[in-house]
Amino acid sequence: MAGKLYGIGVSIGDPELLTVKAVRIIEESHVIAIPKEERENCLAWKNTISLIPQLSDKYTLYVPMPMTKDRDLLEQSHTYGAELIKEQLKKGNDVAFLTIGDPCVYATYMYVHKKVAEAGFDTEIINGVTSFCAAAAAMNIALCEEEQELHIIPSSYGIEKALDYHGVKVLMKSSSHLPEVIKAIEAKSKQQSLEVYMAENCGMKDEKLYKSLEEISVKDMNELSYYTTIIVKEKKYD
Repeated sequence: MAGKLYGIGVSIGDPELLTVKAVRIIEESHVIAIPKEERENCLAWKNTISLIPQLSDKYTLYVPMPMTKDRDLLEQSHTYGAELIKEQLKKGNDVAFLTIGDPCVYATYMYVHKKVAEAGFDTEIINGVTSFCAAAAAMNIALCEEEQELHIIPSSYGIEKALDYHGVKVLMKSSSHLPEVIKAIEAKSKQQSLEVYMAENCGMKDEKLYKSLEEISVKDMNELSYYTTIIVKEKKYD
């Protein structure tokens, strides 16, 4: 019998945000897959092993995911990763693929997941805590309330039009484009009263929380972490 692939959302910061179901599946799986070429540089691995020490005794499958927008290179990478996983599934091994945040939200893992599922193998997604939910909780604020809409926006593709959406905007993957992102938010703030929050390395030892546009604007852009999320809320009352 072929094995099963599990896409498991693990914490981007606080390891204790790993769900009980995720822990069980990881402990029961024969193979642990990670999106890196080595354990030491994989945040998903480091956060998980702090709660599940026996992880180091399991066979590790390395499925590197390049940070690029080159579609040909991405397709090659996803196909290669899917083939590695299918080899293990054919042997009857269950594979737990660790990915930070929630696998359903802008996770590169899902491209591999779809290829494995399309090949006829059994797959399952184990939800995790998203970075923006963790960020809102860390800053002790509601993400959205009452009739407010919630928009999840990848900042690396431009946000000017998206900032016109009503409700709350979550700007993900903001670090490499922060100057442009802040400039766009500042322009929008001149037209409308906004509450702006930013979480850097949320849940990690070097976590930094910013609770105003002014705090964010003086941040040294060259030192910003890749793990950065911005929340923009329309002020309900002035």
